Amino acid sequence: MALRLDAIVDALGGELHGDGGLSIERLAPLQTAQHDALSFLSHPRYRKELAASKAGCVIVSTAMKDEAAQRGAFIVTSDPYLYFARLTQLWKQAHLRPGTVRIHPSAVIDAEAHVDPTAEIGALCVIERGARIGADTILKSRVTVSEDCSIGERCLLHPGVVVGADGFGLAPSQGAWVKIEQLGAVRIGNDVEIGANSCIDRGALEDTVIEDGVKLDNLIQIGHNVHIGRNTAMAGCVGVAGSAVIGAGCTVGGGAIVLGHLTLADNVHISAATVVTRSILKPGQYTGMFPIDDNAAWEKNAATLKQLHSLRERIKALEQQLLQNKKS
Repeated sequence: MALRLDAIVDALGGELHGDGGLSIERLAPLQTAQHDALSFLSHPRYRKELAASKAGCVIVSTAMKDEAAQRGAFIVTSDPYLYFARLTQLWKQAHLRPGTVRIHPSAVIDAEAHVDPTAEIGALCVIERGARIGADTILKSRVTVSEDCSIGERCLLHPGVVVGADGFGLAPSQGAWVKIEQLGAVRIGNDVEIGANSCIDRGALEDTVIEDGVKLDNLIQIGHNVHIGRNTAMAGCVGVAGSAVIGAGCTVGGGAIVLGHLTLADNVHISAATVVTRSILKPGQYTGMFPIDDNAAWEKNAATLKQLHSLRERIKALEQQLLQNKKS
């Protein structure tokens, strides 16, 4: 199903320059778009791709208006990337297949669970006793929501998500381990998205909490009693250990780790592959990784790093000796 340019602008706004009757058959990147496609330019550094693109229409910012006019139809908006995001939603809505089954026949839902009549439950999902699923929430295939856990409205859980598995609580005893029963649950707010095969553990005593608007990528581990503030986003393979508190509006890059019982303030941004070993109480960008190098150079640098403490002590001793010599 195609969409006309004027219909897109009527729905999403923006300033159209060109033929509103142009039929858009697909959305595509600048490099591969053809005359029947709509694309976007999110950053001026891709202006060469804009000039060379065969797209029927391109979404651009005001700053790129003149350059866009040299190649054909375009839509001007203050934030092309945001406009494109809303366009993908409009496109998906227009191309929905009718007759979607609200609850797949293979789903297992406990009689004491509550699923809102507008929620959609995919194939092979399991919703256990006392769990609650809010309005317009979608659970894709093989999602598990354990007992007494709650998920808010308009959430999207991708295949394989597990909400409410036991947290990793064990007490050492004579060389063995004694399990600490996890008696809390998981509370997920509204408008949360959780990527495929991510796991959110239930709390030991209090609940694990994911606030409104949080976005989690695939293969993320959230430990027991973690609290994640609203609109925080985490990329794939992030691990957050138990009882960490992460503020609102934070971002955590792929493969990063946040150790347990730490606090991250609002608007803290952690770079990919960083290991957070202390609380961060001031907003900003934080990075803690060893730069990649060829192995021989890396081994030499690593060996040098081991000597830094002794070198520091030697320098302090030399500084004290120099100070004494000046006094004498």
